Amino acid sequence: MGMVSRMSTIVKSKINRVLDNAEDPRETLEYSYEKQREMLQNVKRGVVEMVTAKRRLELQARKAEGNIAKLDSQARQAIEAGREDLARLALERKQATISELQGLGDQISALELEQEKLTHAEQRLQAKVQSFRTQKEVIKAQYSAAQAQVRIGSALSGISEEMGDVTMAVERAQTKTDNLQAKAGAIDELVATGVLDDPTGGDPLDNQLKQLSASSTVESELEQLKGQIGSGEDYKSLPGGKS
Repeated sequence: MGMVSRMSTIVKSKINRVLDNAEDPRETLEYSYEKQREMLQNVKRGVVEMVTAKRRLELQARKAEGNIAKLDSQARQAIEAGREDLARLALERKQATISELQGLGDQISALELEQEKLTHAEQRLQAKVQSFRTQKEVIKAQYSAAQAQVRIGSALSGISEEMGDVTMAVERAQTKTDNLQAKAGAIDELVATGVLDDPTGGDPLDNQLKQLSASSTVESELEQLKGQIGSGEDYKSLPGGKS
């Protein structure tokens, strides 16, 4: 592996460590989503508590209305019985209960307004939570896709660098092979011309005898040819011979 490849590997390793140690935005989104859901649950509990309080007041109001009717009847009975004092006491309690009923009515009206506000707030927050949930899933998917692309790109970059090293190694091997083949061809040629002895282990004496035999054959054919020309044999067949 070359210097550039090693440096690239070191840089990518450092980048990967930084990315691994960096805050994962998906976790941040999930945390924000859970906090919003918690807020929504609190608002819903507030609405339930508000409705419960209003119904409790409404029950007290109906009870007060029943007491008013009862006290009015008691006052009438007391007058009929000639007991004005009892009638006065019943009417005084009736007026107190009427005042209590009016106070309950005011409280119920106030709770209804608060309940309406909380209900609208719950609806708005519910819509925001649902919208955020959709955005959260989209962003998480995009982040995961981008993360996968970075890893694939890093892997492909590493493969490209490794393939470059392999290509260089193949080229060097091919060059060495070509050189060895050329050297082997040159040695074979020198052996064939007799400049070098046969490296395969041939007998030097046999080689010399073969060379002597070849030379003797050449000399014999040369003397035979000279004799034929001197005696006039085949003269006509020679170039420039006359018939």
